[in-house]
Amino acid sequence: MAPEVRLNGPDNEPLGIVSIHEALRMAGELDVDVVEISATATPPVCRLMDYGKFKYIEQKRAAEAKSKQKVIEIKEVKFRPGTDEGDYQIKMRNLRRFIAEDGDKGKVTLRYRGREIT
Repeated sequence: MAPEVRLNGPDNEPLGIVSIHEALRMAGELDVDVVEISATATPPVCRLMDYGKFKYIEQKRAAEAKSKQKVIEIKEVKFRPGTDEGDYQIKMRNLRRFIAEDGDKGKVTLRYRGREIT
């Protein structure tokens, strides 16, 4: 552990290079935590922040992003060689609606039974 750290304040303003004890003292005065941002830098970069509040905000942000995402489903339409023209048109209209309006993917399956495939 390095004896000194580059410290940023609660509003991300640079406070300069200070000793670890000084950083902990400042955190105690402001009633916040010292969070290490970059351990590989020389000296390591730390920030004064309320870590519990930070984790809460990140969790809320992730939940909001998850709720706004669209799940794309695969809608399947099955046909047989004996499907009449009216049924065929209805199934095709439904398939176009799945793709255009709902934004889902469509899958067309041709079912053959017995000697229908030859």
